[in-house]
Amino acid sequence: MLFVENPNTDPYKNHALEEWLMDCTAEDCFMLWRNQKAILLGKHQNAYSEINLPYAKAHNIQIVRRITGGGTVFTDAGNIMFTFISCEGRGDFANFTKFTAPILFALRQMGVPAEFSGRNDLLIGGKKFSGNAQCRYKGKVLHHGTLMYKADTGELAKALSVRPLKLQSKGVASVQSYVTNISDHMAEALDIEEFRRRLFESVLQNTPNAKLFTLSPAQWEEVAAKAQERHTTKEWIFGHNPSFNIQREQKLPGGMIEAYFEVTRGHIAAARIFGDFFSDGDIAEIEAALIGTLYEADALYAALRPFAIERYFKNITIDQLVSALA
Repeated sequence: MLFVENPNTDPYKNHALEEWLMDCTAEDCFMLWRNQKAILLGKHQNAYSEINLPYAKAHNIQIVRRITGGGTVFTDAGNIMFTFISCEGRGDFANFTKFTAPILFALRQMGVPAEFSGRNDLLIGGKKFSGNAQCRYKGKVLHHGTLMYKADTGELAKALSVRPLKLQSKGVASVQSYVTNISDHMAEALDIEEFRRRLFESVLQNTPNAKLFTLSPAQWEEVAAKAQERHTTKEWIFGHNPSFNIQREQKLPGGMIEAYFEVTRGHIAAARIFGDFFSDGDIAEIEAALIGTLYEADALYAALRPFAIERYFKNITIDQLVSALA
């Protein structure tokens, strides 16, 4: 496994670097990295309903869209991100426990009683400090997550527009009441760089055939070009949203579904589906299949029946999806 040394803090370059590693290396990879202040949108999420955009603009918070599914994440200098890239793409997709196990082991070595919970979260004492996300890309699996070490939870709450439905599903009243920082649970007080070093060393020492990998200046230029080509563009971050006259939203076992339809004379003229679900397929294929369909449950079911819904919406059945859409 390649252990990638990454001093960069530009969030656009960091996400472009993950893609560069999948494109240009033939081995499994592990990387720890940090971002400047940023909001990281899941691939399928609607920026306008997930982010407090005026606050983000006023406070120079960069907005980045990931290539992975899952929910929105706020990162700042008090966060550490981790990335695993596996060449065993098919067998490792949606295997969250495999990739979080080395992180949990390292934290427990430092006296932190962390555990995996739910779809993709890591918790301490029932409070979340890490969200994780995955995608399959060119035969590989990309798994990454955030570790709140000493994050500004007050700014997190102001920057994100978390729906009451999400909070109700967790049985809590606010964002700040269900998140925690790792530093508050450490037996020994460490600054974030020392914490990062110990985390890196733990994973390194427990990985057979580990090799350090440092990008050359020319390779960093390739990463920067990839970031400019896609990750910094408004088209990638915000996308194109036609006008809609029907909005549906429902929390399902596999995540939040947020659907918008333009319906003319009873038939769907345009459709967009957002959410924090995980997907191994292109949601645009589902959206395209709904165009021209009568907007009622039986017709939606008939349009979706040819698809392997589990591939597009992990842990969501066709019946659950139709109930969310209609």
